[in-house]
Amino acid sequence: MNLIITQIRVIVALVLRETRMTFGSSHMGYLWAIIQPLVSISFMVFLFFIAGRQSPYGASLALFFSTAILTLELYNKTSVSLMRAFTSNKALLTYPMIKETDTLFARWVLIACTFVIINTIFYGGLIGLGLAQLPAHPDKLILAFLSTCFLGFGIGTINAIMYQRNQVWQHIEKILGRPLFFLSGVFYIPSNLPPQAIAVIKWNPILHLVEWTREGYYPNYESDVLNIGYPLSVATIAVLLGLFWERMTRKQRA
Repeated sequence: MNLIITQIRVIVALVLRETRMTFGSSHMGYLWAIIQPLVSISFMVFLFFIAGRQSPYGASLALFFSTAILTLELYNKTSVSLMRAFTSNKALLTYPMIKETDTLFARWVLIACTFVIINTIFYGGLIGLGLAQLPAHPDKLILAFLSTCFLGFGIGTINAIMYQRNQVWQHIEKILGRPLFFLSGVFYIPSNLPPQAIAVIKWNPILHLVEWTREGYYPNYESDVLNIGYPLSVATIAVLLGLFWERMTRKQRA
């Protein structure tokens, strides 16, 4: 029990340290975390507006894009931030009580908490402006959020090991991640695509998380593409593989 309490204290201390490193001592760091997805959503709304396009689903373009972009941003931020967890905390890893996995968990907790705040501000703002209603199925919304965090942790752990072995991996990962914006249903309803297109994009676990989020927010949104078990399976495999690989290569990285 004492060991568990000690590890929790270590992770809390690391979270506080990561908070200062990520956001700095001013409020501008926190503000920037909100501005980034806001710019992406506003840009998509602007493009559809000048093109005379209606929202693919529902009356609010901002809500439709938010359900996808916030989910995609949560995954991207988690997987990319965890990539540098080992290298950024190399000096701290010389202390016996701090383990590599502690740095991963600390960053993961920080990002998850940050996006809880971001989601609350975004959806609360849309509701306040009359651009959205309260979520129809908050339980689905929460489960989709947690599953996105879970997947981001698994891929982020693998990224951290790959990056420490060869820092070229950050460029490879960036290239691999670029198509996700187009393959995750950000600006379209996946169920409306031709079967040939669905057969390709359904392999993207982020797409299922976006669809899960939309089913959680909209009262009558039903996705023909969504398979909840698929992203959860991918996430579980990624987490187990990442943690196993981290354990097996720990001495090599020391």
